[in-house]
Amino acid sequence: MARSILHDYADRMNLSAWAETQRATFTPNRIKIEILAGLTVALALVPEAVAFAFVAGVPPLVGLYAAFIVGLITAIMGGRPGMISGATGALAVVMVSLVAVHGVEYLLATVVLMGILQVLAGVFKMGKFIRLVPHPVMLGFVNGLAIVIGLAQIGQFQVPGTATPDPHSFLPNGDWLPTPDMLMMIGLIVLTMAIIWGLPKVTKVIPAPLAGIGIVAAIVIGFGLNTPIVGDLASIKGGLPSFHIPFTTSSEPVYGVFKFEGSETGFAPIPPLNLETLYIIFPYALILAAIGLIESLLTLNLVGEITNKRGGASQECVAQGTSNIVTGFFGGMGGCAMIGQSMINVKSGGRTRLSGISAALFLLAFILVGSQWIEMIPLAALVGVMFMVVIGTFAWNSLRIMRKIPWTDAFVIILVTVVTVLEDLAVAVVVGVIVSALVYAWNNAKQIRILQRDSIRTPGATVYEIEGPLFFGSTDGFAELFHPEDDPEVVIIDFMRSRIVDQSALQAIEDLAAKYQAKGKTLKLRHLSRDCHTLLTKAGQLMIDSEDDPDYEIAADYNVRTGIFGGGH
Repeated sequence: MARSILHDYADRMNLSAWAETQRATFTPNRIKIEILAGLTVALALVPEAVAFAFVAGVPPLVGLYAAFIVGLITAIMGGRPGMISGATGALAVVMVSLVAVHGVEYLLATVVLMGILQVLAGVFKMGKFIRLVPHPVMLGFVNGLAIVIGLAQIGQFQVPGTATPDPHSFLPNGDWLPTPDMLMMIGLIVLTMAIIWGLPKVTKVIPAPLAGIGIVAAIVIGFGLNTPIVGDLASIKGGLPSFHIPFTTSSEPVYGVFKFEGSETGFAPIPPLNLETLYIIFPYALILAAIGLIESLLTLNLVGEITNKRGGASQECVAQGTSNIVTGFFGGMGGCAMIGQSMINVKSGGRTRLSGISAALFLLAFILVGSQWIEMIPLAALVGVMFMVVIGTFAWNSLRIMRKIPWTDAFVIILVTVVTVLEDLAVAVVVGVIVSALVYAWNNAKQIRILQRDSIRTPGATVYEIEGPLFFGSTDGFAELFHPEDDPEVVIIDFMRSRIVDQSALQAIEDLAAKYQAKGKTLKLRHLSRDCHTLLTKAGQLMIDSEDDPDYEIAADYNVRTGIFGGGH
């Protein structure tokens, strides 16, 4: 099975077919658009990666290396061209406790294990389960993430270096900028947003976000305005990421040295390769893998709606896992899809893998040779870009339709939005899916009903035609529809408009048959669909005298064997 899955994946990654497609797709104008979109994304990635590294409690370059490696690999082999991945806050808030207790090396080992779990999820095609996420949950996810992105920018209105990471709070806790600097910051943000809004009405030669960053940066540098810049957060200067095995087979304590240019030297114990280490890192790896895949697959669907693309969930799982395995061996903190940067890329015209690849390469160039220029970019310009992302990401139509949709769907939208902001994305989506499933089960439980008529084929018998699914939620209502003491000697239940779904339904049928048997009466089943026939046969409840075809064309009446599941309790 695994071999066939890998074979299918290899077919999808056929490089010769991909190259042929790209030759037909790329034109000089398309290449320009993709590269400029990648540059815009790379500029927006820098403060995000640095900030998330601080949240996780690791050096800034650990976040930047993750953004480069994860972004590059997922751009090359991911399931949705145009989607951007990198270090994210959703993962950083989980990592912080691991780093605080055990150190950076344990985080790197956890990221490798996280990647392995994600690859396995892709190989066994578990990404397809994302289709179970209802649309109200998607709307809540989008709205919640837009709010989280907006709240993350509030920290830029505070004096750089005064805030302390707090994963349990979504509001910054630093010192606010002085009033003149605050007004300057707000003015530059408004200017950036105005440029991004107005430029596409005049020209689309370059992406509006890139133009906004460039114009505002030129004004700040040219006039020497006093406003926070990227360099105030941290230095992004460094070298190429180096290969490093984040575990050891030695029985003696071994320490890794983290010495990045522009950062302090740090020492962290390298975890030994044993079951004790696995016991420590596996829970974190499992949570990180789940959060990463949920955010990536939901972003994949969102980008797919904008670009009219479908599929690729399993391929994206493999790509995310591969990127995290590699980044764990090269000193990165791991990552997943980034909805904010993906929206920047798509709104800037990025539609192919080239935009994601160029974004990762630009980011590496910033680290290696361009740090002195990138560090001069005002944070206000980048905050303005992210605020426009918030406006474009938030599903404003969800507010308009609140009074037009079922109140349960409206409740799910609000619930997922709030949980996303207060907790995290994975918890919000799981809660939303559970609530939606319970609502669906309750609504279906109320659909069970019967139509009573006399049997034509069996004189003296009564036929009950069941309508609605018979499952755990409808069994009580099903049992209340029958009155064995008042029915004739033979009762036939017709399942033409119904389905027997689960063990609760099997138990309900057996209990009902036992009640009729106790009264000296017979209960028969008619018009079982093939799946219901198979389910009942496997349970041993059907008394079949000969081979038959359980299709609607043959209305065989089946006796029910009791005593299979015992009592009803």
